[in-house]
Amino acid sequence: MARKPDDNGSSMDDVTAGAVGAASLADLRTSTAIPAESVTLATGERGQDVTSVVSEHGADRAGGTSVKAAPGPDQTPSVASVTAKDDGGDDSRPAAQADSSAVAPAGPPGEEEPAPHQSAQGEAAPAASPPEPEHAEQQGSDAQTVHATDESPDELSQPALATVDEGGESAGLAGETGTEAEGNETEPDHGERQAGARDETHGARPHGAAARASAARGTVARARTKDRADDPRTGVRKPPKPPAPKVAADAAASAAEPAAAHASGAEESLAQGAGHQSHAPAEGVELAAGGESASLRLDEANPLTGPLLPARLAENIERIEVLGQRLVRALAQRTPTSPQVEAPGPDLYASAMQAWFKLASEQPARIIGHQVRFWGDTLRHVAQAQHAFAKGFSAPPDDGPEDRRFANPLWRTNPFYSFVRRQYLINAEALRKAIADLEIEAAVDRRRIDWFTRQIIDMLSPTNFLATNPDALEKAIQTEGESLVKGLENLVADVEAGGGQLVVSLADRNAFRVGENIGTTPGDVVYRTPLFELIQYRPTTEQVHKVPLVMFPPWINKFYILDLKPENSLLRWLVGQGHTLFVVSWKNPDEHYADVGLEDYVAAYLEVIDKVLELTGEPRLNAIGYCIAGTTLAMTLSVMKQRGDDRVASASFFTALTDFSDQGEFTTFLQDDFVSGIEEEVARRGYLSAKLMQRTFSFLRANDLVWGPAIRSYMLGESPPAFDLLFWNGDGTNLPARMVTEYLRGLCQRNALATTGYPVLDVVAQLRDVTVPLCAIACEGDHIAPWKHSWTGIAQMESPERTFILSESGHIAGIINPPGKVKYGHYISDAGFGGTPDDWRKKAEHHQGSWWPRWGAWLAERAGDKVAARQPRDSLGAAPGSYVHETV
Repeated sequence: MARKPDDNGSSMDDVTAGAVGAASLADLRTSTAIPAESVTLATGERGQDVTSVVSEHGADRAGGTSVKAAPGPDQTPSVASVTAKDDGGDDSRPAAQADSSAVAPAGPPGEEEPAPHQSAQGEAAPAASPPEPEHAEQQGSDAQTVHATDESPDELSQPALATVDEGGESAGLAGETGTEAEGNETEPDHGERQAGARDETHGARPHGAAARASAARGTVARARTKDRADDPRTGVRKPPKPPAPKVAADAAASAAEPAAAHASGAEESLAQGAGHQSHAPAEGVELAAGGESASLRLDEANPLTGPLLPARLAENIERIEVLGQRLVRALAQRTPTSPQVEAPGPDLYASAMQAWFKLASEQPARIIGHQVRFWGDTLRHVAQAQHAFAKGFSAPPDDGPEDRRFANPLWRTNPFYSFVRRQYLINAEALRKAIADLEIEAAVDRRRIDWFTRQIIDMLSPTNFLATNPDALEKAIQTEGESLVKGLENLVADVEAGGGQLVVSLADRNAFRVGENIGTTPGDVVYRTPLFELIQYRPTTEQVHKVPLVMFPPWINKFYILDLKPENSLLRWLVGQGHTLFVVSWKNPDEHYADVGLEDYVAAYLEVIDKVLELTGEPRLNAIGYCIAGTTLAMTLSVMKQRGDDRVASASFFTALTDFSDQGEFTTFLQDDFVSGIEEEVARRGYLSAKLMQRTFSFLRANDLVWGPAIRSYMLGESPPAFDLLFWNGDGTNLPARMVTEYLRGLCQRNALATTGYPVLDVVAQLRDVTVPLCAIACEGDHIAPWKHSWTGIAQMESPERTFILSESGHIAGIINPPGKVKYGHYISDAGFGGTPDDWRKKAEHHQGSWWPRWGAWLAERAGDKVAARQPRDSLGAAPGSYVHETV
């Protein structure tokens, strides 16, 4: 190829290189990318072509860069070199090397590389304009041309290796990751098109006819590129249009000539400097195969998408954008809540600050000692880490405590994660010690501050952040971002289900259908009121106990916790023990139930007792109260006692609190600031939202019920488990406004039932009025109704027959503990109720297995003789009824 001088008399070499043959995509991905402004590849039908690398520079450049490719395999292995020249000399370095077996034969033998032209001052001459279309056509379809630009003469960028497969389809520019691109549309030279665009951008004037022709062809290329309408997010292209006729291209070139005269000839640099060999992606990549070409462009507004991204990753990025829009819409649906429900009041902050100032004024050495200790621990940790790194870039020995959050071995073996974990533990311990040293006079404030401190420590765990969670990062890399997309889908679904509020799903919402695969014990609704449905279960034995049994479940959740799968259904088990069983299903209230109070529930208990005795024709029954329903059962028994009503033969209490003198872990939420916020909330809504209650209860065990599930769902992209118990836990009910206020103020705060008495109906209910034979079951790990508090309430009842059973596990799992699964045991004791809960526990004896048979034997003794089985009459519908399906 001959040199072609420009209007200023300067010239530049067009360097012709040997062809790059067919190469695999793997070779393409491993090659080093040149962040070229534009690259044009034209392949022949057999993929054996000639590659030309042309370095273009403006006439006003102080230096230049030329890119050369060595001859083909008939001479030496193909090695591309980049020569950078500056004011003081040149610097030639190998640019890319391909295996000789993968290089196609070179062009015509004997064709030599022209040497770069230099000016008299030793500077590189400006680049000539690209060849005219006629000149390019003479090269034929077997020509590959790569145009690269460099803005800074003394800065070297990494070269590009482009490969073409044998089928005539071109593989794209090899970057850090690499990708495939297919082309089926013929276009003008892409380097010329990009040059035109850059000329307009920079405002420098081109030189000569070559520059004007280049600008004209750039105008045509830009117009045709716009027609293709690439999707900037995924690289998906619309079907190409047929190539424009040559006469149209000539006309466009003529029309563009005046504008081209004012365009700039300046070029963008290949890289910003030697320190910035950052593989910046090309603005455009044009691939031609068999006379057809395709153009792939990066979206400047979103540089993470483009031709160099794997197709799966590009698809995931598009999904993230759509999910982000859904998330914004879902969050906009949130109904504002009272600020007092979201955080403690100013009094608590004032109490903490007062304690700190007191400590600072009276014992400043202790505060200084805390800081010095913390600094010393941190510096010691850093020194140990540096020493371990210097010895072999390994994590230092770690004998810290075991923690389920840090189960991944990388937390102890990887130097980065080991450092993060140990520093987090140091920070957490320093915070705990600082809070422990505060002299807070009020015991309630002390418990609340300790609780909030634990929340802060748990929240700041490195496992809760993507950048410091090795499990999440490993999975994101393995799945090419798919796990993070699924995590975002889970997050959006939770926010949508929460009406704009985020409540982490603990179980798969689609895994269960009440009445289909849970809550399936056969029965019928035999009575219905606006507040409850009464269900009678069909007997499975020919004979049943004479005395019927009625179960009052809590109305904070739905009753089917007692009737999950057949193998762990307490209701099915009781029916199998020969009891005529009735269960109450409570209404899920909305704003129309705002004025329903505790005495309405007590009245409902009395109505249920009336109806059960009417349907069975018996004078007495046995009753069970679970959780808050147990509290209300105690109030009902007190009312009946004072009225002289003895129709309840025995009572069983499941994890029920009746003495609230020790509020346990609910201390944080049962103070005036939170209770006042709840009162404001229910006064506005008419009810307390089930979602708000669920979120509150979850933070009592934040690592297990908030952060752990959030990590698995949102970071790892895992679907929530199909766990029936956790499914029920998320299927809550609302609470009527008046009932909430009465319960929180009268029972929880004033503890009226265990002290002065709680006014209900026409009497003042007190614990001492409970005199029927009773059996109470509490759970050792219960954080909602702590067993010691439950024991204290039972101790105040004046029943001559009191039995107390302590089950292992928590509030739900300790109750739903069927026989046959030796998972949780239980304790019984003959210590009585004259001492303390600890006295009872010291004398207790542990027994393996479920407590159900022991309690069942106690109940059978009070259930009377056997009679013929009773079938439900006058059915209003099959169990589990209609109220259990209601959501508000």
